[in-house]
Amino acid sequence: MEFVRLLLVFLHLLGMGMLVAMIMLQARAGKDAPVNKGWLHSAALQLLTGVALVGIDPLVDSVKYDHIKIGVKLLVVVAIAAVVAINVNKPKAPSWLMPTAASLVVLNVGIAVFWT
Repeated sequence: MEFVRLLLVFLHLLGMGMLVAMIMLQARAGKDAPVNKGWLHSAALQLLTGVALVGIDPLVDSVKYDHIKIGVKLLVVVAIAAVVAINVNKPKAPSWLMPTAASLVVLNVGIAVFWT
């Protein structure tokens, strides 16, 4: 079971890295570019692996999660996915999308690291 937990942590960290990469890709694409669909894939990977990590918590004795922290992180990743999903099919990303999504990503990473 420890291997499954480590695999989920690995995939969860890849999802976080993908979200950071989406910030850079969206910034490089310019203000007139549409929203990159990678935002949705990254947020979905974070969401699914995070829920799976919490779901296997009773089976793994080595880790105990703070469920309030997990709930806040869940809300933030759902907000990222919602903000992106609303704008993904528009020909041009709204000017507020990039700073909002980037701030939410940084907030989620900050919560993961500093909330103990």
